[in-house]
Amino acid sequence: MKINLIIMSMFTAVLVSCGTTSTVPVTGRKHNLLVTDEQVLSLSNQEYTKYMQTAKASTNAANTAMVKRVGQRLANAVETYLKNNGMSSEVKNFSWEFNLVQDQSVNAFCMPGGKIVVYEGLLPVAQNEASLAIVLGHEIAHAVAKHSAEQMSKQMRQQYGTQIGGGVLSALGVGSDVTSIASTVAGQVFSFKNLKYSRDNESEADHMGLIFAAMAGYDPNVAVSFWQRMAAKGGSGSSDLFSDHPSDSKRIAVIQSELPEAMKYYKTSDAVKTATTKKTTTKQTKRTGR
Repeated sequence: MKINLIIMSMFTAVLVSCGTTSTVPVTGRKHNLLVTDEQVLSLSNQEYTKYMQTAKASTNAANTAMVKRVGQRLANAVETYLKNNGMSSEVKNFSWEFNLVQDQSVNAFCMPGGKIVVYEGLLPVAQNEASLAIVLGHEIAHAVAKHSAEQMSKQMRQQYGTQIGGGVLSALGVGSDVTSIASTVAGQVFSFKNLKYSRDNESEADHMGLIFAAMAGYDPNVAVSFWQRMAAKGGSGSSDLFSDHPSDSKRIAVIQSELPEAMKYYKTSDAVKTATTKKTTTKQTKRTGR
């Protein structure tokens, strides 16, 4: 048993040594990544370009301008934070774009590199610019924290980890029976960690998103009423924004506990005060096939 533990420790060390350790801004959490920024950006840019070739841009000029306005405020705040906290090198990874597309799903996303897409279906739930900033802050946080690279790294460890481990064990002259045990244990560990890690990423994005919105001048307190509206629409069954999250009530409770910290970053300007209560304009569309 002791030999198996030593072997598994060596196996883990090999996987970790293959990557680089990165620190998440704001939270300070460290994670080991097996993929480079360049690799992630190359893949995400390809996917983004392909998506935008078929996506239909919104024809609502006012809402499109609002998405760009809120997105740019957040982008400016994030870049300022990175520069002021010794992470200027991270800014080069972002080439921001902000899009509003004709899709009635209640959703939005930010790809690595700052490619943001908001679905029209989100705006009636957001209701105002401050709430939209909460959502976009959350999505931008995924990109800033390099959650995509983290997920890709975990998938690589899952898919190739046991193969690498088997090769290491063979090189050490360890028998096939022990190799089989190590492979089984490795598979179980990675499978269990995936679900929890994904939830951790989402919770981290909530935390960072509140702070990013506050940095941009939007009142983070509106997050509570926004997520309550989302919960009223049916929670995880109605939107990808609830992906891998605990219950609605628990999520809202955690957000409430994080508001005092976010408020420390809140800087109100007259322009954002107006935007906090400014309603989005809704164009009535006929929904088909849903």
